Amino acid sequence: MPKRKILVIDDEKPTLAMFRLFLKAYGYDVLLAENGVQGLEIVAAEAPAIVFTDIKMPGMDGFEVLDRIKETAPETEVIVITGHGDMDLAVKALNHEATDFINKPIHRTALDAALHRAEERIKAAGANTPVIGSRQEKDLCIIEITGHLNALSERELMAAYASANAAEKTKMLLRFHPNTTINGAGLGILIQLLSECRKKGQTAVITGLSENFAHIFDMVGITQLAVVAAHEQDARACLRGE
Repeated sequence: MPKRKILVIDDEKPTLAMFRLFLKAYGYDVLLAENGVQGLEIVAAEAPAIVFTDIKMPGMDGFEVLDRIKETAPETEVIVITGHGDMDLAVKALNHEATDFINKPIHRTALDAALHRAEERIKAAGANTPVIGSRQEKDLCIIEITGHLNALSERELMAAYASANAAEKTKMLLRFHPNTTINGAGLGILIQLLSECRKKGQTAVITGLSENFAHIFDMVGITQLAVVAAHEQDARACLRGE
């Protein structure tokens, strides 16, 4: 099997050197660009499956790079590189259809996790897996969320919630696949659903989020509407009132 191509766009040479070292060790065919224009030229010529791009670069910034890539190669996994704690930039990048983000300084464990999520999304791209699914257990409705949660997901998500209401379920478990991505519209839909849960006196717990999206949920206030549990066992214990 040929090595997967991966491109890193960053104006800082030490960052490029670090990525090259790590990614070559993982077996990738590593491509490097020091600015957005060079990066787009490489994308056009080499069609890398995964692109890491810094957001803050002189000249063409990461948002324009991201938009250009998504126009010509929407299936490309684009992971943005943000400064530590720049959650506002991360949310903006998600609205530009980035699939993930990673913070500087880059840590090996965070890079491992981002690559794993990207590879899983690439594998799942042709699997035709439903974005939203639901099932019921006694007084509990479990809503499964996979793929990319965005404005197009609203009908499916709210239909799953409506079926729970029709069955008079009082508890909601929203189970996210760890490789799920969510943009601003998806966050808005989720807030709408959780607000409805609160109005109806239903208990909602979220589980399965990647660490990145757990931070995003906290920043936008979703954790004020629902408990976010790291593991499903903890989520179910919370729903049982333990």
